[in-house]
Amino acid sequence: MFFGSVEKPPRLSEFELEVPEKLIAEHPVEKRDECRLMVLNREEQTIEHKQFSDIADYFKKGDVLVMNNTRVYPARLYAYKDKSEAKVEVFLLRELSGDLWEAMVKPARKVRIGNKLIFGDGVECDVIDNTVSGGRVLRFEYSVPDLHEFIEKVGHSPLPPYIDREPIPADKKNYQTVYASERGSVAAPTAGTHFSKTLLNKLEKKGVKLAYVTLHIGLGTFRPIMVEDLTRHQMDSEYFNIPTETADIINNAKKKKRRVICVGTSTIRTLETVVTSGFKVTPRKGWTDKFVYPPYDFKMCDAIITNFHQPQSTLMMLVAAFAKKDFALKAYKEAIKKKYRFYSYGDAMIIV
Repeated sequence: MFFGSVEKPPRLSEFELEVPEKLIAEHPVEKRDECRLMVLNREEQTIEHKQFSDIADYFKKGDVLVMNNTRVYPARLYAYKDKSEAKVEVFLLRELSGDLWEAMVKPARKVRIGNKLIFGDGVECDVIDNTVSGGRVLRFEYSVPDLHEFIEKVGHSPLPPYIDREPIPADKKNYQTVYASERGSVAAPTAGTHFSKTLLNKLEKKGVKLAYVTLHIGLGTFRPIMVEDLTRHQMDSEYFNIPTETADIINNAKKKKRRVICVGTSTIRTLETVVTSGFKVTPRKGWTDKFVYPPYDFKMCDAIITNFHQPQSTLMMLVAAFAKKDFALKAYKEAIKKKYRFYSYGDAMIIV
């Protein structure tokens, strides 16, 4: 039990940091596990510089590695409005039910309720409603056998807004983990993209157990925090699923006092959403809007693997909560000094 004054959350402005534009990675490294790896030791307050393929050195037999197996679908499509030459960008956010989808459109001011958007190959949709966040609700009509197959074929990878280039075919593979299986994200769980199948096999041979959760990441992951008081920020809701098998693996590890190592902020938020008293994970599916910021008492996570995120973002807040704010900011400043690559296609860190 804690006695004394309660630590107050830091203010948004305390996380202000300027990342040089040249350090924002536009493309991944050639081989997934050859990016740089910063190693933060919380107990010793040390920082080491390694390669991601060295990460196996920081695992022990019996550790559990938990990963988000969501699959990014190519959510950015292009259509023509009402049989005209007016081209419209359609960014599919989520499938609502049947043939109804929520989407963002550009230019939004020219796409109104009643408009028809034509994609080609017998696929079109009607704009039937507006959303509170400025998006549109679309009802699809199509003659192709499967709408999802059409989207996979003609859609473009939904690259983050800070990657200032057009998507290329290679993004469909690069902006995806090697273990992605559950379609539903419009943003990749990027910490997981550094794992190759070879590296995962190496960890398994070492006696590390692999476990998977699902959290479908939405555009809200890129939405900036607009309030100085972090307690007033509201996260977007995202769908998650924790299978019974995964819950059993994690709970057994905790019972044996083994470490649970989480890949990415989405994985951590998922586990922290369902943890119960007694520090057990409950198998569950549903929606979460959990926002983790300092100070926070992590129930499930003993170490985390993550990327270098945008300053003042919700993702950076979670990292700062785990590593403690001053140590996290020190690491970010070190990364800038050492010219680490930042954001989705950038380098990684492990915090132990």
